[in-house]
Amino acid sequence: MDDETLRIFAKVHISSYRHKTVQSLKDDVKTPTEISNDTGIRRNHMSNVLRDLKDNGVVECVNEEAKRGRLYRLTSLGDEIADNLKD
Repeated sequence: MDDETLRIFAKVHISSYRHKTVQSLKDDVKTPTEISNDTGIRRNHMSNVLRDLKDNGVVECVNEEAKRGRLYRLTSLGDEIADNLKD
């Protein structure tokens, strides 16, 4: 991993919310509600977690124009980070 990837990996690894969210999205596309149900993170926190991960290039929204039912997936950077995270 390069330095920037390591920086983002550390940011994800240190936060249980970011860590659980990345693990939940590994090999899947999900709505924030589905991620919330998988991880036990309350829905009102999920938008902040997803926004932070999106700003760091870890996740992307597939249907950004949708008001409801937005779908999120990992980017290639997110896949690399997920592969290196331990449960």
